[in-house]
Amino acid sequence: MVEGDEGSARLDRVLAARLPDLSRSRLKTLILAGAVSLKATPVRDPAYHVASGDTITIEVPEAAPAEPKGEKIALDIVFEDDDIIVINKPKGLVVHPAAGHETGTLVNALIAHCGASLSGIGGVRRPGIVHRLDKDTTGLMVVAKNDMAHASLSAQFADHGRTGEMRRGYMAFAWGVPGRHRGTVDAPIDRHPHAREKMAVRQGGREAVTHWEILESFTGRDGKPIATLLACELETGRTHQIRVHLAHIGHPLMGDAVYGPHFKTKANQLGPESQAALAALGRQALHAYLLVLEHPRSGELLHWEAPLPEDLLLLQSALKAAL
Repeated sequence: MVEGDEGSARLDRVLAARLPDLSRSRLKTLILAGAVSLKATPVRDPAYHVASGDTITIEVPEAAPAEPKGEKIALDIVFEDDDIIVINKPKGLVVHPAAGHETGTLVNALIAHCGASLSGIGGVRRPGIVHRLDKDTTGLMVVAKNDMAHASLSAQFADHGRTGEMRRGYMAFAWGVPGRHRGTVDAPIDRHPHAREKMAVRQGGREAVTHWEILESFTGRDGKPIATLLACELETGRTHQIRVHLAHIGHPLMGDAVYGPHFKTKANQLGPESQAALAALGRQALHAYLLVLEHPRSGELLHWEAPLPEDLLLLQSALKAAL
């Protein structure tokens, strides 16, 4: 129970004072994961100010192994050699173990798949994750298999094609139709000021640049423009960048419950087939279709493309049928 002198203090600070055996970062992770409750209601904001007399409940899960273990999970491997592995990630696959997803991740699958061929990155036998895709975003990812490859790929992703040849392209089904054929969103991104699990365009945030181009547009039941298939390329790699930027310019991704909830009723303007395809999608309509980079050892420029997955092909077909 919160005592008088703790009233109005931040939740994370109260917990840190009461639980000295848990680090501040560990407590923050538990709060964000919903493991801390007030009056049986999870509080996911570390900066929440408690009141005197509040009863705080915290559920600390059993400690997980220090390093992820290999798990036999099927992978769609596009390319592999001694230095890198490129996979076409399916929807629903989390990239890296974290609170709530300690197992069943891409990292667990890669450890099992690579086995002894996986060199000790940073002294530990694990794959080198240099970029991520959201759990429900599909498409191409490259992973390093040794320190040399990790360093090279990290440098390329940090540069994002400004001086090199690297490119990352996405197919995005967005609500509405932009007023011009192509454009660029140059808007800094940082944590949302109130919803900490979200990102937002904010002054003082980290630089974020997304280039977009219309590939195809679709109409609704009334014959008016309702949605667009965009090709997007990243010049930076911020968390949720395309999702945040498209929502910022008024064209959030179809199916994006986090950044496009106010567009949910637009589905009523779609034809029955399109409505069914969108409902079955159950995720943001985003696919990483293009990856171009220099091989970390040979310097050869490598180019991969991954076609739209079945659920997005069905959505595209249904939207076309309404034309």
